[in-house]
Amino acid sequence: MDYKDTLNLPKTDFPMRASLAKREPEFQQFWEENQIYEKALKKREGAKQFILHDGPPYANGDIHIGHALNKILKDIVTRYNHLQGFQAPYVPGWDTHGLPIEHKVTKELGEKRKELSTTELRDMCRDYALKYVERQKGQFKRLGVWGDWDNPYVTLNPKYEAKQIDVFGQMALKGLLYQGLKPVHWCTDCETALAEAEIEYQDSRGPSIFVKFPVKEGKVLGEEELTADDFVVIWTTTPWTIPSNMAISVHPDFDYVIAQTSNGRIVAAKELLDQMMKTCKVEEYSIVAEFKGEELEGVKCKHPFYDRESQLILGDHVTLEQGSGCVHTAPGHGHDDYVVCQDYDIPVFAPMDNTGTFTEEAGEEFAGMYYDDANIKVTNLLKEQDLLMSLNFIDHSYPHCWRCKNPVIFRATKQWFASVDAIKDEALEAVRNVKWYPGWGETRITNMIENRTDWCISRQRVWGVPIPIFYCKDCGETIVTEETIEAVKELFGEKGSGIWYELEANEMVPEGITCECGSSDFEKEQDIMDVWFDSGASHAAVLENYDILDRPADLYLEGTDQYRGWFNSSLLTSIAARGEAPYKAVVTNGFTVDKKGKKMSKSIGNVVSPHDIIKQYGADILRLWVASSNFKEDVRVSDKILKENAEVYRRIRNTSRYILGNLADFDPAENSVAYDKLTELDRWALMQLQKLVKLVKDAYENYEYHKIYHAVHNFCLVELSSFYMDILKDRMYILEPNDPVRRSGQTAMYEILTTMTKIIAPVIVHTAEEIWKYLPGDHAESVFLEDWPELKEEYIDEELAAKWDRLLAIRKDVSKALELARKEKIIGHPLDAAVKIYPSEKTYDFLAQFDNLAELFIVSVAQLAEADEQVSGDVYEGKESEIKVAVAQAAGEKCDRCWNYSETVGEDKEHETVCARCLEVINSL
Repeated sequence: MDYKDTLNLPKTDFPMRASLAKREPEFQQFWEENQIYEKALKKREGAKQFILHDGPPYANGDIHIGHALNKILKDIVTRYNHLQGFQAPYVPGWDTHGLPIEHKVTKELGEKRKELSTTELRDMCRDYALKYVERQKGQFKRLGVWGDWDNPYVTLNPKYEAKQIDVFGQMALKGLLYQGLKPVHWCTDCETALAEAEIEYQDSRGPSIFVKFPVKEGKVLGEEELTADDFVVIWTTTPWTIPSNMAISVHPDFDYVIAQTSNGRIVAAKELLDQMMKTCKVEEYSIVAEFKGEELEGVKCKHPFYDRESQLILGDHVTLEQGSGCVHTAPGHGHDDYVVCQDYDIPVFAPMDNTGTFTEEAGEEFAGMYYDDANIKVTNLLKEQDLLMSLNFIDHSYPHCWRCKNPVIFRATKQWFASVDAIKDEALEAVRNVKWYPGWGETRITNMIENRTDWCISRQRVWGVPIPIFYCKDCGETIVTEETIEAVKELFGEKGSGIWYELEANEMVPEGITCECGSSDFEKEQDIMDVWFDSGASHAAVLENYDILDRPADLYLEGTDQYRGWFNSSLLTSIAARGEAPYKAVVTNGFTVDKKGKKMSKSIGNVVSPHDIIKQYGADILRLWVASSNFKEDVRVSDKILKENAEVYRRIRNTSRYILGNLADFDPAENSVAYDKLTELDRWALMQLQKLVKLVKDAYENYEYHKIYHAVHNFCLVELSSFYMDILKDRMYILEPNDPVRRSGQTAMYEILTTMTKIIAPVIVHTAEEIWKYLPGDHAESVFLEDWPELKEEYIDEELAAKWDRLLAIRKDVSKALELARKEKIIGHPLDAAVKIYPSEKTYDFLAQFDNLAELFIVSVAQLAEADEQVSGDVYEGKESEIKVAVAQAAGEKCDRCWNYSETVGEDKEHETVCARCLEVINSL
C-alpha cells in the first residue's frame, strides 16, 4: 500500500511561480471587464468619503520611476481607505499646458513654426499633450493603479479652463492681482518669465569682481571727510548688471571704514576689509575712519560708465558673508535691489529685450550685445578707467531654467502679479490647521509663504490659458469686471480657451461695457497664466466639477518639490478664491535615487525604468518596493534592492500557497470550528494575527508602509513558517480529514489567509486578487469588494500570550540542542530525536500543562523529567530558559507514513511499517 495516498497532502492550483509580468494584465482585464472599481464605489454609496486629489503629472514623455513611486503610493491610500469603509474615488489628472510642450512642438517644427498661426500652434500643442495623456494613462494602469481612467481631468478641458477663469476672477475682483514692472526670473532662451518652482539651482563658474565707484558728493564720516577723490568698493558676480546700477546698499548697523591704500582711499565694511584686501592683493592699507553704515546714507557716487549718480542707501538685505559690505544695486535685475530702491523712489532700469540682448538704452558700448558677452566688455571698460580692483572666477549655485537647463537672469518686465502679502496671514493660519506628513512639511511651506510677497502669474507664451483681461485702446486702462470675467468664463467653458485667439477683444467684451474715458474699443492681454496657476486651480476645477468629489480634499500626496509648486499654488489660489485650504492633510514622498543615493540621470547612466522593472519582475514587486521604503525620505532603487523585494514577495506567496494547499478539503461553512473549541496553539496564532491587524492599520493610517512590509514579512517568516505552520504539518497531513484538531488548524489558517490577503491587498494588488480567487467558501468576486478585517479584541489574551512566549523561549533552547546533536551526528533530522527535558521546579510545573511537547518541538519523543531528577549524560544547558536538554536517537522504527520513530511500528502484520497512531487513521478511512 502506498501510504502517501492516505495523507492529507497540500493540493492547490494556485501557481508556485508568480509569472507576474504575464498574469498581471489578466487581472487588470478582469477588473476592467467586471467594473470592480465602479462596483467598489457603488458599494460605498452613502458612506463617508475619503478624497485624495491627484496632483497632475505633466503630459510630456513616458513615466519614470518617480512617477511610479508617487502613483503607487496614491493607489495604496485609496484602496486602503475603500476597504476601511470609505467611498474613496480616484480621479487621475494631467497638466497639459505650458512651456515644455510648446517648446517641444516648436523645436520639432523648426522653421515651419513661423508659418503657423497661434491657433494652429495651439492645436498642435493640444494634440501633443493628449497623445501623452493616453500614453501615460496606459503606463499608470499597468502599475495596477485603479481609478476613473475613462474620465480623467486634463487642464486643457473647457470646463476646467472655465473654473480656472472663475478662480482668477475671484482674485481679480478682490483686488489681489496687479500689473507691475518688477524683476522676475527670466529665461532668455525660452523668452518668458519663470516661477520659483520652475527654477533649478546648479553649480556654475563665473566672474567675481571688486569695483571702485568714484565718490561724487561726500560727507564727514567719523572724523574724516569723504571727498571726490575717494571710492566706494562694491562686489558682484554679475558684471553685466553694472550698466543697470542705480545705487549702492549698505547695512545701517554694520561697522564701515575709510581705508587708505596706495591707489586712494576706499569705503568698505570693517569686518570684510582684510579678506577683500587679500583678494585684491593690496598689502599695505590702514584705517583712517570708522563709523556705522547709517552715516553713509546720502553719499553719492558716479556711475563708472554713464553720466548718472549712484547714491548710497540703507538695506537690511546686506550681509557680511562675502564681498565688501557695499552692495551693487540694480533694481531692474534683483528682487532685494528692487525692494530697497522702492523706499528711495529709485526707478527700475533694465535696458534689455526678451532674448537677453541689451537695447539702445544701455548705450552704444552695449547695445545689441548678449548679456553674458557683456561680462568681458564691462571688465575691460573698468580696467581702462582703473576702477577694477580684482577679477577672479568662483563656483557658486546659480538658477537655471527647468526646461532648457540654461542659466536664467533676473529682469524687470511688465508682468501680472498675485499679491501674497494680502492673504499671507490667512494662508499661514490655514497651514497650521493642516496635518503634515512628515511634520517638517509645515515648517517648510510656512517659511516659503512667509518669505513670499507676490507671485508672477503671467507668461509670454501662447500654449496656456490666456489672462482674461482687456485694455482700453484709447487710454490703456485695464478692464476687468464681474461681467467681463463671467463672459470669458462662459466662452471658455463652451469653446475652450483657444477662442481667445480667434475672436477680437470687442467680440468678447459684453455689450454695455465702456471705459471710464468713454471708449468702448478694447484690446486683449497677450500673456497666458503661469502653468502653476492652471494646476493650482484644480481644487475648484476638479473637486467642484466632479459630482463624486468634494472639497476640501482629505489628502494631497506629491514629491517634496511641490512645497514650492502645487502645494503652494493650490493653497494660495484656494485661500484667495474660496477662503479655505484645499487640503486637510499633505503627505510628501522623497526623490528616487540610485543605490549610492545619487540622483538619477541619463548622463550618469543610473536611471531605472519602471517599464523594465515590470518586464523583469512584475508590477507587484515594484509596488512592494514602494511599500518597503521609508518614502518620506529619498528612496533608493537598484537591481539588488528589487531582488530583495522579490525574495520577500516569494515568502508571502509561498506562505499563502501553503495555506491554500491545506485548505483543499475545507469548506468554511461546513468545517469551521468555533473559537472556543480551537486548540490553544490555533488560538495563539489568531491572537498573533490580531496584533498584526492592529499594527498594519496604524501603519496605513500614518502612511508608514514600510512597517506593513516588515510586519507582514516577519509574520509569514517567524510566526507562521518557522513555528505555527511547522508544527501544524503533522496534524494537517497525518490525522483523519475530519479530525477536530485538524479542522481547528484549518479554521485558523483560513482566517489567517483571508485576513492577510485583505491587509496586503492595497500593496500587492494582483497577487491579493489571485489569492482571493483560490480561497474556499463564499465571498465577494474581488478582494476589493470586501471590508477591512475588524480587530477581534476577544482574541487578545495576555495570559495566553505570556504562556506561549515562555514556551517559545524553551523551544528555542530545544532547537539549539537538536542543532548541536545534528552536528555531532547523533541525529540526522529532528524527527530522529528523543529529547529529555530537565526543568527547574517552576519550569516543570509550566511544561507539565502540555500533553503534546513532541509535536511542539517536532521530535518523535519528548520526555519531561521530574524537577528533582538527576541529570545523566551530556546535556545542553538552555540560554533562554531554565532547562537542560538531552538528545538521543529515538527508540523504535521510523513510520513510513508520519516519519516519527515509534516502538509500535511493526506490531500490525498487515501494516508492518506504520505506527499505531497512523494505523488508527488508516483503518478509519
